[in-house]
Amino acid sequence: MTSNSRTLICISGGIGSGKSVVARIVASMGYAVYDTDLQAKRIMDESVEMHRKLSECFGHNIVRDGNIDRRALADIVFSDDDKLKKLNSIVHSAVIEDITKWRESLSDEIAFVETAILYQSGLDRLVDIVWEVTAPSEIRIERVMKRNSCSRAEVESRISAQRSENKHTHPKVAVIVNDNLSPLLPQILSLL
Repeated sequence: MTSNSRTLICISGGIGSGKSVVARIVASMGYAVYDTDLQAKRIMDESVEMHRKLSECFGHNIVRDGNIDRRALADIVFSDDDKLKKLNSIVHSAVIEDITKWRESLSDEIAFVETAILYQSGLDRLVDIVWEVTAPSEIRIERVMKRNSCSRAEVESRISAQRSENKHTHPKVAVIVNDNLSPLLPQILSLL
């Protein structure tokens, strides 16, 4: 965690839990929210330093005409666990650096980061509090099947993979239940 006086709260949770819904609610309340997925894509697209690192690690054909060839990169990293770990390390480091700069630029006392990979990315060491958004497995499966037009087996596989990755626990975790029964806003207000 950082000594920065601004409180940084992570909104996290497994696929289909509803963390993006919670993030949209706090954003609509006027809080700054850093979407790690969106910003990682921006960094990969815009950062010359990122392009250089990826070219060095994965070959110069990864960057073409100033753009990352995502299909070529995916072909390389998804067939080799070590290369995938290297890619994640490069991207996670850049995102953490970007979050640190973003946080320092804010005047708000509280800001939020939304991520599905809190511990795997190392963001758990940067945030002060974690809001873990949860939902029953069946609801999560149905949400993702509908949203991503994918099969039950595909969703169950992703949930299982996320479950096995989350072995750590942040010292300050609050749970938000998103089960289609418990209203979200009162839970969020009580945590603020």
